[in-house]
Amino acid sequence: MDRDRDDDIREIARRDGRYAAEAYTFLLESLDFTITRRAAGKKHVSGPELLDGFRDLAVETFGFLARSVLGEWGIASTDDVGEVVFGLIEQDLLQKTAEDRREDFRAVYDFGEAFDEGFSKVLAAVEI
Repeated sequence: MDRDRDDDIREIARRDGRYAAEAYTFLLESLDFTITRRAAGKKHVSGPELLDGFRDLAVETFGFLARSVLGEWGIASTDDVGEVVFGLIEQDLLQKTAEDRREDFRAVYDFGEAFDEGFSKVLAAVEI
C-alpha cells in the first residue's frame, strides 16, 4: 500500500504544531524548483541552495505577499525552513546525507531583506 503524501504532511503539521501543512508542501515544491533550475547531474541540494530556491519560488509565486503568506504558515526565518525540512526527513518524505544538519539553515538570510529585495528584483524585471 502506498503512503499518501498529503496525509503524511497533515500528520507532521498536526504533531509538530508550529507550521501549517502548506509550509511542508511548499517546501517540497521549492525543492523541485531548485533541482529543476540548476545544472544537470548534481543530485544533492544543500541547505543554502534550498533556501535560495525557497526564497525565489516564494517571491515568484506570492510576490509582495510572500513574507506574509509564509508567516501565516509559521515560517518567519531560515531556521523555520530548516525545521520544516527536518520534519519531512523524520517522516521519510525527504532524505539527507551525513553532512546535512539543521545548522545549515541557521540565520542564512534575513527574511525582510530577502523578500523585499527579491520582490524589487521581480518588479525591475517586468517591462511596463
